[in-house]
Amino acid sequence: PQLPSLSPLIESVKGAVVAIDIAKRPSEENLALLQRFSRRGGPTPDMPLNQGTGSGFIIDSKGLVLTNNHVVEGAVTLKVRLDDGRAFDGEILGRDPLTDVALVKLKHVTGTLPAVKLGDSGAMKIGDWVVAIGNPFGLSQSVSTGIISASDRQIGASRYDQFLQTDAAINPGNSGGPLFSLKGDVIGMNTAIVQSGTGIGFAVPSNVIKAIIPQLEKTGTVTRGWLGVGIQDLTPALAKALGVPQKEGALVTSVNAGSPAQKAGTM
Repeated sequence: PQLPSLSPLIESVKGAVVAIDIAKRPSEENLALLQRFSRRGGPTPDMPLNQGTGSGFIIDSKGLVLTNNHVVEGAVTLKVRLDDGRAFDGEILGRDPLTDVALVKLKHVTGTLPAVKLGDSGAMKIGDWVVAIGNPFGLSQSVSTGIISASDRQIGASRYDQFLQTDAAINPGNSGGPLFSLKGDVIGMNTAIVQSGTGIGFAVPSNVIKAIIPQLEKTGTVTRGWLGVGIQDLTPALAKALGVPQKEGALVTSVNAGSPAQKAGTM
């Protein structure tokens, strides 16, 4: 039988997928080299801005764009290009390095813009089909397909690793772009790849993103609670060894000095 085409889905959402062009300040290493050069008495050379590109997607028709923090961090200028040829300057409303999410506001928007909505990443199952759209290597509106390969994947990116893993093709420039379900909802933000592998990409789940958007929009940062304890899963084998009746849950393994948990003491 003929396989169904994804063209209707792609046509319905691609207008909200954007390319982001960034000029960034030189790295601290390059600035240090410049300072050492100047101390030697030579003329101070002009340090060119570093040019970069990434992807993003519009979540509000008035011009709110989501992308990766690492795409826009340190940006001096930020230009957002739409599929219909329009381009807007952007300003960063908020950044959260721990989840690698940033919120950008487009300037001087007239009328309404195409937008997509964040779906329920928790409803996605291993093997569900997904579609990635982005700007890999500057090739705007590139589409790739695959499945959800794993969920809750920890890759050592931060303390808040909770990535969706997909085999949809993701390359440099896809960062910040959307990962769609076949319903047309964004269920993840494409963020990272395994450099030495093929078909191993990672996306920030949409449910993680939805939880922090209000803080990014209101204050520009994300504030989180902190207990200051180390925990591990309580397995049936561990419960038996400890002689406790519970078979699942969390086991406190350590308490950080000076943490709220230590100050609270034990019950």
